Amino acid sequence: MPVKTTLGRGVAYALLLALSVVFVFPLVWMVSTSLKPIEQTMAMPPTWVPRGADGSLQPRWENYRAALATMGGKDGRVTFWTFLGNTLLVCGLGVVGAVLSNAVIAYGLAKIRWRGREALFAVTLATMMVPFPVLMVPLYEVFKSLGWIGTLKPLWVPSFFGGAFNIFLMRQFFRTIPEELSEAARIDGCSEWQIFWRIILPLSKPVLAVVALFHFLWAWNDFLGPLLFLTRTETFTLALALQNYQSQAGGVQWNHLMAASTVMVVPVIVLFFLTQKTFIKGIATTGLKG
Repeated sequence: MPVKTTLGRGVAYALLLALSVVFVFPLVWMVSTSLKPIEQTMAMPPTWVPRGADGSLQPRWENYRAALATMGGKDGRVTFWTFLGNTLLVCGLGVVGAVLSNAVIAYGLAKIRWRGREALFAVTLATMMVPFPVLMVPLYEVFKSLGWIGTLKPLWVPSFFGGAFNIFLMRQFFRTIPEELSEAARIDGCSEWQIFWRIILPLSKPVLAVVALFHFLWAWNDFLGPLLFLTRTETFTLALALQNYQSQAGGVQWNHLMAASTVMVVPVIVLFFLTQKTFIKGIATTGLKG
């Protein structure tokens, strides 16, 4: 192997390692703080590991129990499990809606020829340039007229109407599937729905997984939507409940707050690593490789 190639790889690996340390640092600090007593969270100079009075390693695992027990308020009427259930409901229904609706729309834009198809696709992509704050007031008025304010419906029902970015991903993937498969199915008497359901979707598992993962992560971390549409504590999602926990009366218990934040972040990290192979394969086959 040439010396220049070896040197270039070494520099690239060193740079990637340095960047990984930068990105991992906040996560490590959060976990470390979640295991400390309150007096060590603001100590100067900072300490990386929780210490006892005798200087020995003593992680405070009870911080997690205390954080989860008081996250919904000290009265115990609403608990962490209420917020988790709300979040999983929004994420689960949203994933179903995002996968189904975007797949149907993308199939129509990729595999069915009709006048105005490309123009409509361009308009769809153009909607990605409209920021959510511009849509907040009209969306709020629509959901208010439907009587949905204060419920979880505004957070998952819109996913059944497609999204420009997910439509783009699926359309790009569908275009990589040979048209001969669809033509052969039409000759055999299959309808467009049968072609879509029996041929296209089974071959599109990677991109379906990518869209599902993208929407799950977005719904899990979404804060602005719940803040705008939810009015009762018992309907809060984890992202909104975490902010509400931080603003409860009294000083911020940073160790408890970091414990609650860790509980919220860990499932996302685990999910990504479990789906990493499928996720990368889906991205690589949607035309976004470069």
